[in-house]
Amino acid sequence: MNTSINRHYYKHNLLQQLRGFCYAVQTGSISRAAEKMFLSQPSVSLQIQALERELGVTLFERRGPKIRLTPEGQTLYEMALPLLEGLDNLPETFMARRDSIETGELNITAGEATILYLLPDIVKRFCAAHPGIRVRFHNVPGREGLRLMRDDAVDFAVGSFRDVPDDITYQPIYAFDQMLITPTEHPLANKPDITLADISGYEFILPPRGLNTLSMVELAFQEQGLSLNVRLEAGGWAVIKHYVEMGLGISIVSGICITPEDRVAAHSLNRYFPRRTYGVVMRRGKFLTPQAKRFIEFIDPNFFILDQTFGEGG
Repeated sequence: MNTSINRHYYKHNLLQQLRGFCYAVQTGSISRAAEKMFLSQPSVSLQIQALERELGVTLFERRGPKIRLTPEGQTLYEMALPLLEGLDNLPETFMARRDSIETGELNITAGEATILYLLPDIVKRFCAAHPGIRVRFHNVPGREGLRLMRDDAVDFAVGSFRDVPDDITYQPIYAFDQMLITPTEHPLANKPDITLADISGYEFILPPRGLNTLSMVELAFQEQGLSLNVRLEAGGWAVIKHYVEMGLGISIVSGICITPEDRVAAHSLNRYFPRRTYGVVMRRGKFLTPQAKRFIEFIDPNFFILDQTFGEGG
């Protein structure tokens, strides 16, 4: 017979033998142990005898119908009982461990704007509720974030996606207007109903070429037959806002980055630009950990009620 089959058969028999042995100890009777196992009394007796031969010890003193553990039997019982109880309780223990969110690590990829402006309050509340979970942000560009998701190096991403690849799922949660920002003393600062024609003559500070914002603004100006004068290209909304505050130009930014502390005037340009959405992004087919699911629930408590595909391998 194949060695691996022999090993499997032996382990299965050993489990049955240990179960019969422990039931006999607990009930004080081999016959009652047999009743619990839905076996005949001779079958359980043979199992215990086989266990004694395997270990080379006597497990019970037999005095008529009564049985009593030998010192070796007591040692084996103390060793075997936790093992059997662990196996018997395995489904419940597994479910409890699977759903546990008290400890662990959570890896999230996100851009600078998302980390700076969208997530701080969410992270603060999550860390206060789950201090044992370590949160790691991977602040990388979009393409690198996609690679991390595809390599399962992160649990999910939070950010803004326009062109979603087939192997990636994106569930928008928040939406922000595209905003014109100017210095507070700028001629446009208090002007109502600002048009693209109103701003086309001014110098702009915008994200570098190749990013979505600059191409989106250029397209909108082209459609209106207007020129766009980009004086300065700078990465990061915080940097752009700072240079606008200094009076080096005006800009068009996502409303996500506008805060009460900014020393800029802001006007919505939703007449010309679609709202920019931010949400949860992950690899299609990814199964989320309990920690990841809980964090997403802090972003949107109804997330998994509204979208059952996330966290179910879809």
